[in-house]
Amino acid sequence: MVRAVVGLNWGDEGKGRMVDYFAERADIVVRFQGGDNAGHTVKNQHGKFAFHNFPSGICYPNVTNIIASGSVINPASFLDEKRQLQTAGLSCERILISDRATVITPYHLLRERLEEERLAAKKYGSTMSGIAPSYADRYAKKGIQVGELRFPDHLRERLRDILAYQNMILTGCYGHDPLDFDSLFETLLGYGEALAPHIADVAPIIERAVEDDKDIILEAQLGALRDVGHGIYPYTTSSSVLAGYAAASLPLAPRSIRSITGITKAYSTCVGAGPFVTEITGDLAGRIREKGKEYGAKTGRPRRIGHFDAVATRYGCRLQGADSMVITCLDVLSGMGPLKICTAYEIDGQRREAFPIYPELIAAAPVYEEYAGWDEDITEVRAFADLPSNAREYVGRVEELVGIRAAYISVGPEREALIRR
Repeated sequence: MVRAVVGLNWGDEGKGRMVDYFAERADIVVRFQGGDNAGHTVKNQHGKFAFHNFPSGICYPNVTNIIASGSVINPASFLDEKRQLQTAGLSCERILISDRATVITPYHLLRERLEEERLAAKKYGSTMSGIAPSYADRYAKKGIQVGELRFPDHLRERLRDILAYQNMILTGCYGHDPLDFDSLFETLLGYGEALAPHIADVAPIIERAVEDDKDIILEAQLGALRDVGHGIYPYTTSSSVLAGYAAASLPLAPRSIRSITGITKAYSTCVGAGPFVTEITGDLAGRIREKGKEYGAKTGRPRRIGHFDAVATRYGCRLQGADSMVITCLDVLSGMGPLKICTAYEIDGQRREAFPIYPELIAAAPVYEEYAGWDEDITEVRAFADLPSNAREYVGRVEELVGIRAAYISVGPEREALIRR
């Protein structure tokens, strides 16, 4: 069976811990979009990890992990993460990179930094990972595919043309010195040699796995509201994070995806800039942030904290086509009452239950319902019926508003800290 595990919100929902959980029974785990600009945090018997490049099935030696063509790869970052994981005792032999994924180069990192500096107060809150320029170049047909790194003569000619284009941008737009061809070419050749054991045409592997009815997990990097087409544009990532995009990224027949599991937190969090309707500050936000360790896995930036936003989550659920839901971090809300759930937005005096585009979103005010909350420690609870009654009521209202049942509820970061319904 092919299962997609995707985010319903702004990212940081806890997708990594759920992929790690599902991967125990999987044959293949695929990261189908994005680069190293986000981190999926996993805590299990091997330790605690934040996977920036690697799919979250890497902790199981029997699982083949694939980075699909819809992704962008920073070779230096990938190789550094590989060394860290090997030092921690994890095997990195069964990790494959699609030869059709594209490379994040040093000039992409430079361009992103220069553009954020140019934007100044209006910057997008980038992780400075070169993601936007690398995807822009892909669609402008100025990208370099990972597989091209294995062909030196071809790469030399491609890079000459591409670097001429890049240097026009760097010198003409930003007044930066042009980059040197020889040093960049040698860097990319070195990356090709180091990545060679992992580069593969992954399409036949996926095709055979589907034919053999293998268990395949498709892992998204960020949440639905960061989708480049349907999210809080322009404060989005630069690729599609939706389950439907996985079919194009692998490639895979869309009908092959049999289950879509959407992940949301029991409260809202957001890293980076952009509209965040239910955002709160002050003591409550600080307490939730510290208890939930709400800091970006990639940047270390404090995550913005908000009350649960049913409008945004319902929209994310619809975008993803989720047929089941996971609510993570319910344990963090113990002792945080009274709790609020946003059931609608008010925009220009009108109640709105549909998620709007950016110009209206920035004018939206939350409409709340309030709940008493609970004080009990629920980290050892493994059955829904054993949760405090107020916690059950809270979860039930979230399900009602979002329109989908929570099949799993996490009550701690560990793999086993999970209520399965």
